Amino acid sequence: MQTSLLGNRYEIRRRIGSGGMAHVYQAFDVNLQREVAVKILRESLLTDDTFSARFLREARAAANLSHPNLVTVHDFGQDQNRYFIVMESVPGADLKTLLLQENKLDIDRAVNIMIQVAAGIGYAHRAGLIHCDLKPHNILITPDQRVKVADFGISRVLASIQPEEHADVVWGSPLYFSPEQADGSPPSPASDVYSLGIILFEMLAGRLPFESNSADELAQLHLHAAPPDIRTLRPDVPQALALVLQKTMAKEPAQRYRTADQFGQILRTLSSSASSPLEPEIIPSAETTPAAPASQMIDWISIFLGLAAFIALGGLIPLWLWICLLYPSCPLSP
Repeated sequence: MQTSLLGNRYEIRRRIGSGGMAHVYQAFDVNLQREVAVKILRESLLTDDTFSARFLREARAAANLSHPNLVTVHDFGQDQNRYFIVMESVPGADLKTLLLQENKLDIDRAVNIMIQVAAGIGYAHRAGLIHCDLKPHNILITPDQRVKVADFGISRVLASIQPEEHADVVWGSPLYFSPEQADGSPPSPASDVYSLGIILFEMLAGRLPFESNSADELAQLHLHAAPPDIRTLRPDVPQALALVLQKTMAKEPAQRYRTADQFGQILRTLSSSASSPLEPEIIPSAETTPAAPASQMIDWISIFLGLAAFIALGGLIPLWLWICLLYPSCPLSP
């Protein structure tokens, strides 16, 4: 890489990552005097119009998103035969690096990371975008534990997806994509939820629920194999969290949480439980929230009022009979 300014503005310093489509570099914006990250499309893909269009789509999709848990896109450009995207520089490391160092994470920490990821992806869902490539490599964690999701390179616009469409080429990571993606069927926000469930499983168990060296075999596992119970691998995971995790990895999209927002809300409910951070008294679902104790009080009050009314009514009957018998015209008189 030459040391000249990219786009007459960005000073490339060092490579910090690589993906299937592009290399990522630490750079310096000489105009605004700030550190940035620059993603440059691989030279081998420059002649492929499909990849160039996909690269441009990522820039446009991500540039329209503004959320604390999403990496901000600052600029997009072309310098001679190089396409590039300029993003905010996020200090720290990606989640995959963290997992390689620590194997598995503390339960509360793992849930907190996932709550932040779900918040960012939930925002994207509300904006009509499906990420389609969620994996630990795309989740950045700063030293103060702020989480930011990156890489919308294969994201899909929800409004453009046709229910009957079928893809012959499957995009995404076979380790983390959903059963419908593995089958070439159209994705939905629930597809991202499935990937989030796989990532949370990995954070808690220190391994993936499905493992194979073959992409085809991984696809079949996602399509047909039941994921292992997280509690068999890590018994200290609360039963309620295990059931929530199981729901996110359901084979049918309709059986999962519909959006990342919904999944995140369930995790926040578990974390804020009064008795223990992750030991709620009932198992949450996507449609209901834990009933408040006040509802039980209302039931007892209703029973008491009904009983009082019955006693009062019963006491009036003897009084009515006594008054009636005082008059000769009373039909009950002997």
